[in-house]
Amino acid sequence: MYIGWKRPLDGWVKLNCDGACKGNGELVGCGGLLRQPDGTWIKGFSRKIGVRDALHAEMWGLYLGLDMAWGEGIPHLIVESDSKVIDMVTNNCKINGTIPSLVQRIQEILRREWHTQVIHTWREGNRCADWLANFSLYLNS
Repeated sequence: MYIGWKRPLDGWVKLNCDGACKGNGELVGCGGLLRQPDGTWIKGFSRKIGVRDALHAEMWGLYLGLDMAWGEGIPHLIVESDSKVIDMVTNNCKINGTIPSLVQRIQEILRREWHTQVIHTWREGNRCADWLANFSLYLNS
């Protein structure tokens, strides 16, 4: 069984995003990239977030990636992440208490006038985004 990045159908763009945490939640960052069906890079990002936890790093990676894709005018987007945040934004898990505002913002972006699919992937299918997220930890603020 192949576990790795899989190309989207023609006409679709794929967003892979991830978060990274260094130390005990002392420093977090995120990264992501957009690729065409043949794997060609469209655009990407690495951003240091600051002092947060790993869950916030993952949420920021997804939010910034979706914002970037929307800004590029991509009409058909497949979103992949190896994070539990995917379950949070697709309502596949119960959130006790108040839904985090960043999750609400992600859900608002997903409801815009475009076609999106949000999918959990294995870490092996998210290596480029993982690299960009880890790289963000070494950027100057």
